[in-house]
Amino acid sequence: SAYPFFIFTADGGELLGAITLSNVRRGVAQMGTLGYWIGAPYVRRGYMSAAIGLMKAFAFSHLQLHRLEAGCLPANSASIALLRRSGFSEEGYARRYLRIAGEWQDHLLFACLAEDAGSAPRP
Repeated sequence: SAYPFFIFTADGGELLGAITLSNVRRGVAQMGTLGYWIGAPYVRRGYMSAAIGLMKAFAFSHLQLHRLEAGCLPANSASIALLRRSGFSEEGYARRYLRIAGEWQDHLLFACLAEDAGSAPRP
């Protein structure tokens, strides 16, 4: 399952970016993978921080997930800082993890648990 959302200005007039909770796994895992992008004119303006906060609330409260995972390129310092500010902890390094622009790219792996976010899913 996946839950894609576009991010618009408050008046709905301009598309800023998108955030997706994908690869949602139920059963013993109760987790999903977070992906996002933001248009260049809108970086470092708080839009994605707000979107991640809303997605965490949706995932942990509404969907009752236990864990969110996210990955980013090791050189993407803005994304690394965003994930850390958003309550994600670095968990590892995945070699040649995703194919981006035609090349397999290494990624840093991050995760946030429901209890890290102040909510615990029901058993």
